[in-house]
Amino acid sequence: MTDVRPIQEAEFADWHRALNTGFLREPTPTAEQHEARRLQFVPGRLLGAFDGDRCVATFRSFAQELTAVGGAVVPADAISNVTVTPTHRRRGLLTRMMSQDLAAARERGDVVATLIAAEYPIYGRYGFGPATWMTEWTVDVLRSGLDPRGPVPADGGRIDLVDAEDVRKLGPELHERVRRAQPGAVGRDEVWWRLATGDLDFIGKRPEPFYAVHRAPSGEVDGMVSYRCDEKWQGDQPQCTAEVKWLLAATPAAERALWHYVCSIDWVTQVKSGWRSPDDLLPYYLPDPRAARITTQADWLWVRILDVVRAMEARTYEGEGSLVLEVVDRQGLAGGRFRLEVSPEGASCTPTATQSAELTLDVGDLAGVWLGGESVARLVTLDRAREHRAGAARVADALLRTSRRPWCPDLF
Repeated sequence: MTDVRPIQEAEFADWHRALNTGFLREPTPTAEQHEARRLQFVPGRLLGAFDGDRCVATFRSFAQELTAVGGAVVPADAISNVTVTPTHRRRGLLTRMMSQDLAAARERGDVVATLIAAEYPIYGRYGFGPATWMTEWTVDVLRSGLDPRGPVPADGGRIDLVDAEDVRKLGPELHERVRRAQPGAVGRDEVWWRLATGDLDFIGKRPEPFYAVHRAPSGEVDGMVSYRCDEKWQGDQPQCTAEVKWLLAATPAAERALWHYVCSIDWVTQVKSGWRSPDDLLPYYLPDPRAARITTQADWLWVRILDVVRAMEARTYEGEGSLVLEVVDRQGLAGGRFRLEVSPEGASCTPTATQSAELTLDVGDLAGVWLGGESVARLVTLDRAREHRAGAARVADALLRTSRRPWCPDLF
């Protein structure tokens, strides 16, 4: 029988080879890539499935913070590096690794688990549901209506090019400001910043990006963008594309200025936005919003509630009222019946065995509702939630939905 267990440090090289095999990369990493990946080794948090001495499946989790509605952060069990070698598919290895990890996360006191799903059908059976979505735009700069002769920025601030070392110094504080105001955002550790600026490499060197910061009139850095440009000409005319890797802005003025900056670079006729929220304001920062064309729209951050009480009490709500929820959890980690009461003083969520449920939904669907982006009324229409009292879905949406959609800018 295949053995599923936390790997020891001496087994890390074999685990890394299995990881690359599962992700269709060259099986043997370079020494530099191996040492970079080794920084993510935390005893007990990397699982492997072993057939004899060979690692045939991989799984990694790590500590993360997820921003809830209202700005509070909850401890999360972030899951990544999930692979099963093609020779060992359909043997229940992922189920065994996932069950071990989620049980340990619940025992640690993590409120949720998170992941980015490469394929849609896999993770719903473990209680995960898509909680944020992402959209990518491609901007036709020549059609945008922006005046290339206009000042950039036009808000009295300034934009400066900086290098990777500056980003590692300035980026973490700016990101903390931004992510505390963005439900669905997650923390970024030192390894993230080193990877994002080329100081570490997991999968092969890529062209070095450009970095620019926006400084408010006071001189404070309140925005930052990373982007790459190709060099493409058609005849004697430049047809270059700027691809935004990530863009952070603490204020609308900084966000507008950075988009205008990227769209005003000489020779650039097309801008790819990278991963943005579905209700991102990018198109409306352009005189002609139709110049921004949606090229990708997909589910992004998947969330699995592990503690309904702490999750519901961590966030804020739009109004006041009460609701009795029945949460169905086939894994038995977070199901039950709960009374949610919301008032200006805060929220309480209490398990109840005496009150009848007004609304029933699956723990996976609760994830999107909890972060404020999913409509309970829509779930009822799709037969994924059930009303036991007329109007319960309307009450739930009035309490739980948010004015802006949740968004996770990161891949992990």
